[in-house]
Amino acid sequence: MLIRSREVFTGRVTRLTVDTVELPNGHRAELEVLHHPGGAAVVAIDGQRRVCLLRQYRHAAGGYVIELPAGRLEPAEPPARTAERELAEEAGMHAARWQNLGVSLSSPGVFTERIHLYLATELTPVPSAPEAAEVFEVLWVPLAEAVQRCLRGEIEDSKTCLGVLRAAAALAPTEAAEARC
Repeated sequence: MLIRSREVFTGRVTRLTVDTVELPNGHRAELEVLHHPGGAAVVAIDGQRRVCLLRQYRHAAGGYVIELPAGRLEPAEPPARTAERELAEEAGMHAARWQNLGVSLSSPGVFTERIHLYLATELTPVPSAPEAAEVFEVLWVPLAEAVQRCLRGEIEDSKTCLGVLRAAAALAPTEAAEARC
């Protein structure tokens, strides 16, 4: 239970508070909490069963990271709309079919960010419009290879690994049914 909250920093995207809380066991603690509006990430699968990944420069990570097309929720923007927008802006794709893959918590010990994950299929190209502050290369990787890269630790981004694994699981029953026909 929150007893009091003191704002320490407010930035362009995040804000930091020090919260005094009573934990479920009755212990009182001061916790630093980084508040973030949340985001959406897209596992876009094309007709060749390839997943769209970005090799994106991330200063905080110390270089390039392989990740899904994703972005921050705009005020009052539903997560599904954020996913559609980011897929078009970053991958230059529109999807006719969407499936919700649930939520990923980035770092729940200190961070309020919730990333909504979506599977996008039946893709068609649209003009892309990356932001000036984004530096990335679009990669189309076979889904099975992306799964293995996640499992081997070659892809380190948690939202990407969780999204890829959930998408592979969601598509597995479809593949089995198609193989029986």
